[in-house]
Amino acid sequence: MTNASLRLIIGLFICFSSFIFAQDNPKPLQKDPYFTPKTVPQKNAPPAEKVKHIHSDELRKDPAKYDGNNYFTGNVQFEHQGSLLNADLVIVYEGQNFVKAIGNVKLQNADGSVITADEMEYDGNTQRGIARKNVVLTDPKGTIIKTETMYYDRVSNQAYYNTGGTINDGKSITYSKSATYFLTTRTIDLSGRVKIEDAQYTLEGENVVQNQNTNIVDINGPTTITNKKNPKNRIVTDKGNYNTNTKEAFLYKNSRVYYNDKILTGDEMYYNQITGFGKATGNVTLDDPNERRWIKGGYGEIYEKKDSAMMTKNPYAVKALEKDSMYFAAEKILSFQKPDSANATVKKSFLRAFRKGRFYKSNAQGRADSIAFNETDGVLHMYREPILWSNGKQVTGDKVEAYFNTEKENIDSLKVIGNAFAISKVDSLNMKDEFNQVKGRLMSVYYGPDNNIREAKVIGNAQAISYSDDENKDTKQKERIGITLSSCGIIDAIFEEKALYIIECNIGAASDTYPMSMIEPTRRKFSDFNWNTKDRILKWQDILVDSPNYPEVKYESDTGLYDSAQKVIEDEKAKEEAKKPKRVKR
Repeated sequence: MTNASLRLIIGLFICFSSFIFAQDNPKPLQKDPYFTPKTVPQKNAPPAEKVKHIHSDELRKDPAKYDGNNYFTGNVQFEHQGSLLNADLVIVYEGQNFVKAIGNVKLQNADGSVITADEMEYDGNTQRGIARKNVVLTDPKGTIIKTETMYYDRVSNQAYYNTGGTINDGKSITYSKSATYFLTTRTIDLSGRVKIEDAQYTLEGENVVQNQNTNIVDINGPTTITNKKNPKNRIVTDKGNYNTNTKEAFLYKNSRVYYNDKILTGDEMYYNQITGFGKATGNVTLDDPNERRWIKGGYGEIYEKKDSAMMTKNPYAVKALEKDSMYFAAEKILSFQKPDSANATVKKSFLRAFRKGRFYKSNAQGRADSIAFNETDGVLHMYREPILWSNGKQVTGDKVEAYFNTEKENIDSLKVIGNAFAISKVDSLNMKDEFNQVKGRLMSVYYGPDNNIREAKVIGNAQAISYSDDENKDTKQKERIGITLSSCGIIDAIFEEKALYIIECNIGAASDTYPMSMIEPTRRKFSDFNWNTKDRILKWQDILVDSPNYPEVKYESDTGLYDSAQKVIEDEKAKEEAKKPKRVKR
């Protein structure tokens, strides 16, 4: 018998068997609701293309198996619109254009994607399939999805699972409860709790969309991106985009960047986990819990690797202390840390306020073009036209340095370098134009236990103007003696509430006390006297503007005694002139 004759006999046997099998009435097919179209088929639409049998070793039918439907075994292959289905066994539901594959199932689609599973159902009318048990989908570019049950739609070219699964793109692994993979765009809509993990970072959140082409993750729910080497460094957001290749994050809602034990927040933010650069706009806050200090502004930048940050757009900083707090403001504020020169394992913290710098503390307030504060050592530098106020006293100079006791949180002393000038109101309870003054080239100012300026030591061209009082023996009240003018190489002066006492005046000392009736008003103040009430910071909110611009205080000049004495002198001069003989012209 020839091969051609054998093939003819087998073909006739298969046709005859199919005819005999078709006479039986198999049980109706119970399809999963997924196969039911949600839209009504169009009228006059062409019939769906049939699922075609390509090859199998055997065709069988057993009323006791598979509800009496035909089934093919052995190297089975079916085809439908360019997709090939291979399996160990395939059951065919002839009238439904529906097949069920069992064992080593493989569906290879025309776009290059492949689905393998232990079982699969496929509907040729809707072009939908359900794969079950050990399901693996591999897309043309190598992304691998594993789950237990997968729903596949060839019309929309998308796959879906809700039984938990993993997605591996070769760089990262995604774990999720459910996911919809759009194979055309290679985007994956992940809902519920999601975890994306690579060698360096872990993203955990809810409702994210992952693009396998761009490797960008769209975040649409509470999400955290954590650095594996340092879990304290992380990104938290409710909405944003994250590039898993470049490690760049664009954040838009309820976002925070944790780095180096600091926290950056803002309305909109950008952060690069590789370079450590970040920026924020809107309501920006940089919080440093270790330093108990935070900075606020409209725009901020951070440099993680340099451990520095910058804030602009009306920035201000608050350093919280146990008993008192310090406030800083300027056009730009910088903060940074660097190793201690004496101990590289210890970091020191610094704050810089540039252009129109201001600071406020309950017992000291100041302004200068720029302010530099060593938070660790408690040293504050004021540059270019500095002015410092402290409990009714004013200090100015070319440069002012303030030294804080970091344990007691108070100012210990001031150092004024160049054109040092300290002024205090003689009596803060009245409006008299009376001020104690001391000035010179260099000045050291010391605070007393009551946090008030107590002593000033002046070196170089030291001068002082001090009002002198004495107690009346009868009334026990203080009475004004006069004004003392002192000029020395070195002056040591003690400030009290209403007095300035010169306790030491060395090197070329010259000191004279003039009664109030004998000293001209112009000699009661130095020529560069600059008592400033317009710009003075009275409350911490005053640092938020360039100047509070308070009305200038108008003081009353008390020159009555001098004026009376001058009148007596003028009267005496007039009398003497009247006694002189007058010449008569002839």
